[in-house]
Amino acid sequence: MERPHLMASCAPDSPCSCDCFVSVPPASAIPAVIFAKNSDRPRDEVQEVVFVPASTHAPGSRLQCTYIEVEQVPKTHAVILSRPSWLWGAEMGANEHGVCIGNEAVWTKEPVGEGEALLGMDLLRLALERSSSALEALRVITGLLESYGQGGSCREDPTPFCYHNTFLLADRTEAWVLETAGRLWAAQRIQEGARNISNQLSIGTDISAEHPELRTHALAQGWWGGQRPFDFAQVFSLTRQPVRMEAAKARFQAGRELLRQEQGGLTAEVMMSILRNKESGICMDSGGFRTTASMVSILPQDPTQPCVHFLTATPDPSRSVFKPFIFGAGAAQVPQVLSPTFGAQDPVRTQPRFQTQVDRRHTLYRGHQVALGLMESDQDQGQQLRQKQRDLEQEGLEAARGLLSGEWAPPAEKLGALFQAFVERESHVYA
Repeated sequence: MERPHLMASCAPDSPCSCDCFVSVPPASAIPAVIFAKNSDRPRDEVQEVVFVPASTHAPGSRLQCTYIEVEQVPKTHAVILSRPSWLWGAEMGANEHGVCIGNEAVWTKEPVGEGEALLGMDLLRLALERSSSALEALRVITGLLESYGQGGSCREDPTPFCYHNTFLLADRTEAWVLETAGRLWAAQRIQEGARNISNQLSIGTDISAEHPELRTHALAQGWWGGQRPFDFAQVFSLTRQPVRMEAAKARFQAGRELLRQEQGGLTAEVMMSILRNKESGICMDSGGFRTTASMVSILPQDPTQPCVHFLTATPDPSRSVFKPFIFGAGAAQVPQVLSPTFGAQDPVRTQPRFQTQVDRRHTLYRGHQVALGLMESDQDQGQQLRQKQRDLEQEGLEAARGLLSGEWAPPAEKLGALFQAFVERESHVYA
């Protein structure tokens, strides 16, 4: 028998959607793993791009995440994060070792609890800061799940919005899908081909790793009889799927078909076009939700080549610029994509939480808002703006191609400053 969710406000009828994609050779057109994600969030939520350098930490240090503290580790890796600006974690990101992670909301027969714990977005950032491979990141997340659990509201609103999480983790050689139900989980290794996830359980009987109590728990709850093969998605998915979950199923199937059509020819540009696909709903613009930020990463199998991460820092990828970020000596925080902070008076810090609203828009977001308005109100000027966006993005893609082909070999300082240069140029487009 399915247990009811503990909080009606945490039910999956709330709007939600995200889509993650990965291509592992030979599905990729080049010898690289390609990762992509659309982050679909509340329409007015601002997503910032945050660079956090590698660091060392004193023994016994504690780390404040969005809601709770966890034990800090002695060393953390440099990360680039695309995150809702009110929280500590991230919707998607990468680290200096070429690990990329994206997360998705999911609801299962396992109820969502009321208590504040680690958000899925906190788990994502913690894994990036603490791992040097996709498999190690998976172990970090499952270990933290066991120690701290997952929970807490995932939006900046007095009405809680809670969910469990699925993750797509990738590195230079492979990818993993990790799907959770409370502290329980199942994982699937992807060593070749293309894969996507979209707000639903998708791991069937092909399970590469799992929580040691996963099957005994399913038996005890009467969800699985023990005779037929153990199908994780079938056993743990809600029997009566809400409308929003059915919509996610359609997006998942559309995404899988788009990947299938490009098998063997998947590139960063193809992934960007998939993220811009409005007909499928992958490029989300529905009611109170929309795609608030997007990311595509090229992770070359050759460890001597740098990974290239393209981030928008603005909503609606069909009218945004994917800008290249590369870890290097000159990498630093770009102020134009960093939201203002509010210290102890931040609505996420005061109790009860989220009783007031603050303006979290960063400089690039503000300029992009003006540009979107012009695109909608003035057709000629809108077309000119969109062309300037496309031209700028093409320059970034050409820079990545030159870098990976060996035709362009700038000093590390210039590589690290590449994202800042493109953000500044985009800002001038909107000025």
